[in-house]
Amino acid sequence: MQVKAHPIPRPPAGAAQAQAVLADAWAHRPHDGATAVLAISGLQGSGKSTLADAVVEAARVRGHVAATLSLDDLYLTVAQRRALAADIHPLLRTRGPPGTHDLALAAHVLDAVAAGRPLRLPRFDKLADDRLPESAWPRVDAPLDLLVIEGWCVGVPAEADEALAVPLNALEREEDAQATWRRYCNQALGARYPALWNRLHRLWALQAPSFEVVTAWRGQQERALEAATPGRTGMDDAALARFLQHYERVSRQALRTLPERADRVLWLDAARRIARER
Repeated sequence: MQVKAHPIPRPPAGAAQAQAVLADAWAHRPHDGATAVLAISGLQGSGKSTLADAVVEAARVRGHVAATLSLDDLYLTVAQRRALAADIHPLLRTRGPPGTHDLALAAHVLDAVAAGRPLRLPRFDKLADDRLPESAWPRVDAPLDLLVIEGWCVGVPAEADEALAVPLNALEREEDAQATWRRYCNQALGARYPALWNRLHRLWALQAPSFEVVTAWRGQQERALEAATPGRTGMDDAALARFLQHYERVSRQALRTLPERADRVLWLDAARRIARER
């Protein structure tokens, strides 16, 4: 199997922390010997992908068969998002918010994992803004002992509908004046995503100090993606600032709700160091 590379600063994914996460996942695995499904939730750039990879590596060192699946790798294709944009609202062209993930594909992957069948794990090319062809997805031939699912809004509940009336930022105010887009995303989060959340055995949350720090963290990711793929250019600062406004509402909902919903929480400082944990 192929392990994803994440050339961003590594905290909080130290070896000791990865071992602690693995031990917690193993302690709460199904009693029938089925694959343990661990989730790591955290805002963009918080280090969840790096921690997920470290946990999988720690599991492999112990002789377990383990793999990661990112919520980002479940984005709808660009063609599917264009169709949503045409049918419902233009902002659905942009990947990321609830309603732009292929939840049927997620269920297909989890069904195959639960049955111990060989499968390929989806992968998404963020610079191309499209899903990679299935032939490029890493294969999993042996039954998995552990699957680590990581994502920026994993486990987050929908907001109350009345909370959507007041726009949070310029994007919502100027491009979603009737609240059509944010209501679609919120309804998707409330109606469709819980079926996926309910299949997770354990949820860890990397709690950012604020939404504002995400701009710096996500900028580091963008530059790292460029460095890893010479000749390809990611978003500049202005494009990134607009892009992050698509995520702001659900990100703030995550900051409000995940500490009470997650099984374990790591509170991070602005440098992604662990300040405290529960």
